[in-house]
Amino acid sequence: MTDSDPTAAASPTPVSVLLPTVRWTDACDEVAAQLRGPGAFHAEGSDELLVICDSPDDPVADRRGDLPDRVRVLIAGEPEGCSGKANAIAVGMAAAANDRIAWTDDDFHHPPDWVATLDDDYDRQGPTTELPVFVGPDPLARLFEPAYVIGGTLAVFAAGVAWGGAVIFERGDLRDGEAAFRRDLRRTVSDDGTLSEHLDVTAVDRTRRVRAGGSLRGSLERFVRFLSITRHHAPAATAFNVLFGVVMAAICLFAPVAGVTLVTALAGVAYARFGVRRATFLLAAPGVLIAPPLMAYAFARRTFVWGGRRYRWRSMFDVEVEPV
Repeated sequence: MTDSDPTAAASPTPVSVLLPTVRWTDACDEVAAQLRGPGAFHAEGSDELLVICDSPDDPVADRRGDLPDRVRVLIAGEPEGCSGKANAIAVGMAAAANDRIAWTDDDFHHPPDWVATLDDDYDRQGPTTELPVFVGPDPLARLFEPAYVIGGTLAVFAAGVAWGGAVIFERGDLRDGEAAFRRDLRRTVSDDGTLSEHLDVTAVDRTRRVRAGGSLRGSLERFVRFLSITRHHAPAATAFNVLFGVVMAAICLFAPVAGVTLVTALAGVAYARFGVRRATFLLAAPGVLIAPPLMAYAFARRTFVWGGRRYRWRSMFDVEVEPV
């Protein structure tokens, strides 16, 4: 085979998909069904799915020995000085067989062409991320939805931020090398925030609906975690968000007709831009009113709970993991 062989250009590149989870979910089945075997490639290789949990006691570990082809379950171990998710990703990166890596999560639907589409995106434009739309099943999470579309979906799209739920890159794309990246993962909290520090990524105009919350306490902890991530990784953007939130809340309080109309229209435009067909954009005004006290509460908090662990995140690379 020569470099000019037209079939070589059409051959896909094998992808290692990393999926941290403690339970075997529908997402595991969805991704496993999309893996392409050695017959899809002209060179020796195949796609693989690495399902990464923390402990042999996690329910997904029971699937070892009863797995689809090209699927492995990895035990990452308890994190020390980093989050469980960052630790799992570091272990998966070390164990992955392929140079092209995709990260994903277990809390959204992966259509049948998800792996192949991301692979094509990489061939077209290099490191690529899809866009999250966080959907709230509890009242507080629904109030957060407009803020998450504007501060999450729009920010990922416009600011070159990687979303760990659907991102693809190659090891050689990491600016400071893989060893430095994995070292940083093992001493911080945010996996995708850390990836954004090491990788130039382009977003595609394609959203995935992610379930966020489920209880008032869970939604509040998520809000504190999200604000902590932006505070450490994007302090200027955090300052802008605080100022914007206070100004919008003041307008809604002192000029309610104009303020409510303005923030509802802004949310509606953002929802329309990303094809989010949910009436929760109408909650933008009450969400703006509760944002300043909630942000003050989040800044005052010294810990947050995530995935059954309590994290004390003092600075970018100073993380203490505590039992809940």
